[in-house]
Amino acid sequence: MTRNTLPSITAGEAGLNRYLDEIRKFPMLEPQEEYMLAKRYAEHADRQAAHKLVTSHLRLVAKIAMGYRGYGLPIGEVVSEGNVGLMQAVKKFDPERGFRLATYAMWWIKASIQEYILRSWSLVKMGTTANQKRLFFNLRRLKGRIQAIDDGDLKPEHVSEIATKLNVSEEEVVSMNRRLSGDASLNAPIKAAEGDSGQWQDWLVDDHDSQEDVLIEQDELDTRRRMLARAMSVLNDRERRIFEARRLAEDPVTLEDLSAEFDISRERVRQIEVRAFEKVQEAVQKDALERAKALRVVEATA
Repeated sequence: MTRNTLPSITAGEAGLNRYLDEIRKFPMLEPQEEYMLAKRYAEHADRQAAHKLVTSHLRLVAKIAMGYRGYGLPIGEVVSEGNVGLMQAVKKFDPERGFRLATYAMWWIKASIQEYILRSWSLVKMGTTANQKRLFFNLRRLKGRIQAIDDGDLKPEHVSEIATKLNVSEEEVVSMNRRLSGDASLNAPIKAAEGDSGQWQDWLVDDHDSQEDVLIEQDELDTRRRMLARAMSVLNDRERRIFEARRLAEDPVTLEDLSAEFDISRERVRQIEVRAFEKVQEAVQKDALERAKALRVVEATA
């Protein structure tokens, strides 16, 4: 699985358009097909399976890459670096972990693109600490959110707000803002040398939801279902029955009916329902924290 097996991107608007047209031809994968391809590659080093996994996610890479078009770098190179991250994700992807490839690969794609930008952007001599990277990639976004859009120094209250949100010092915010404000060309979406004549944000518009949105939404729904199923394992049989009947059923069972079923008072049914809900809620929150930690580990090692 090498870079020359993928569609190539030539310079200029026409070259980018040809590339986008080409990658649209690769179909999205159904969950079961993705799982089987990932298993074939993991267990048998099947290069054809890996190639199909990569090409089916090239639109995801291109969409993510467009989010980094304001750093004055050739968009084709940014896309190519994102493709490298995608290939690394495919190599390390474990389908048994329960995540869809799109969710897992996003961390690798973004990390690859960000490292490329940090290496290439010579106007800012950056360090490599996590705080510096976070500040570098989020300062302009936060300035836009709080409407601090002047090219000059930030107002003290804006400096304080950004420092708090990003957990960095106010001095770091001031220093980075001055560096980022030093070259007006960095505000251009794409270098003029690329022949750009407008914005590219609509280049992937079609009649369907984007691959990224579809897969992430489905993955999140599946994850929530698994988390609820795991959380309900902490309940005993009576708690589970009452919880499902009162909280999960399309037509909730009445307290009176459950009272008769278990030969207990309606108030006792209500108490069991509340306690079961609290136990499930606690288990879900614990599971969510563990999942968030796992994703942060993926991001940190990317």
